[in-house]
Amino acid sequence: MKIIDLHKAYGRFGVLKGVDLELKDRAITAVLGPNGSGKTTLIKCLLGMVIGQKGDILYHGEPVGRGWAYRSDIGYLPQIARFPENLKVKELVAMIRDIRNQPAETDALVALFGLDAFMNKPLRQLSGGTRQKVNILIAFMFDSPVYILDEPTVGLDPVALIRFKELLLAEKRKGKAILMTTHIVHLVEELADEVVFLLEGKVYFKGDVKALKELNKSESLEEAIAKILELEKHV
Repeated sequence: MKIIDLHKAYGRFGVLKGVDLELKDRAITAVLGPNGSGKTTLIKCLLGMVIGQKGDILYHGEPVGRGWAYRSDIGYLPQIARFPENLKVKELVAMIRDIRNQPAETDALVALFGLDAFMNKPLRQLSGGTRQKVNILIAFMFDSPVYILDEPTVGLDPVALIRFKELLLAEKRKGKAILMTTHIVHLVEELADEVVFLLEGKVYFKGDVKALKELNKSESLEEAIAKILELEKHV
């Protein structure tokens, strides 16, 4: 999946200003940036929820335009997922399976995140962390070629976080293209093959973690990000 010179504005306010980005197979791309940098709009464009005024999004080398079929190849984990509170977890899973109308495998994911005891419970009875595990289950149960994950670790306890990292690495080994936004710096250092840093709708940096640290003469990724944000304040 590839983005070429993508522009998106709301009225006179430019949100994306010529973004170029490629989601490579067998790789995890971390998209970083402060609030308002364009990360959410970028994701919405990839999902076809927002249409840019200029630029192309290519899937298998073909522009997606206003088409929708390519979306069936994407597993999406939103930052906040909203579902009817009275639904039981197993009912939600069945509903999503029916909507997608694709083969789904849930047993391994249920076991991985210890969700067996929650499948018959309504969503209103679940803690935030358990809800996020359910959201991960829904995002990954279709064995999609592409995954788009918006702050995927929100609410996860340390054990669930370890399991989630195992899942991401396993999907990467299977050849999947994974895009992830996160504020968890150590997660980026551990997992990201490429970092894309957005500032005011433009790509400020694209490369690996080591290159980002070297560019900002920093010992850690956290320090490098802090220097970029300080620089932005004075521009």
